[in-house]
Amino acid sequence: MSLSLTGADWLALLTHFMSLSLLAIGGAIATAPDMHRYLVNQQHWLSDGQFSSSIALAQAAPGPNVLFVALLGWNVGMNAGGGMGGGLVAWAYALLGVVIAMIGIMLPSTTLTFAAARWGHQNRELRAVRAFKQGMAPIVIALLIATGWILATSQGSSVQHWPLWLLTAACTVLVWRTRLHLLWLLGVGGLLGWMGWV
Repeated sequence: MSLSLTGADWLALLTHFMSLSLLAIGGAIATAPDMHRYLVNQQHWLSDGQFSSSIALAQAAPGPNVLFVALLGWNVGMNAGGGMGGGLVAWAYALLGVVIAMIGIMLPSTTLTFAAARWGHQNRELRAVRAFKQGMAPIVIALLIATGWILATSQGSSVQHWPLWLLTAACTVLVWRTRLHLLWLLGVGGLLGWMGWV
């Protein structure tokens, strides 16, 4: 995929990610549905495959879960530079995409979190602070479910992937009702994938 981005496009990417940063309650992954809407559906800067691959690769890699934002920026920049065959120009644009995406997603939320955490700690006994903490839990869960839905349905019909849905439901119930460590579930999922069953 090859595209041409102007300075206004890069600024739009920065400001969009800055606005999403303030909505990233529960982590940047909770904003993935709107990132998909903006980058894939609205701007056409990424393909569905690039978007899904960026998230999958970043989640599989060790490190913070926000790495997928860097990969999204990398792919936008690489596409702006003409793809992998674009040489040094493509690599420079890819690095620019990483920097813009990461500054956009990190700066506002980090600043707000620092200020709010200091204030919340100083006023932790206030009824409003306790109510806010309790009220945010359902919002975070709903945003994570929306992210999972986008990732699950981006590769075509969800009906043909019924074994994955069944495995997801079983893992959800196991995590919810037992104290089974998540690494066991990841191991079983990896084994089932290696065997070609899911």
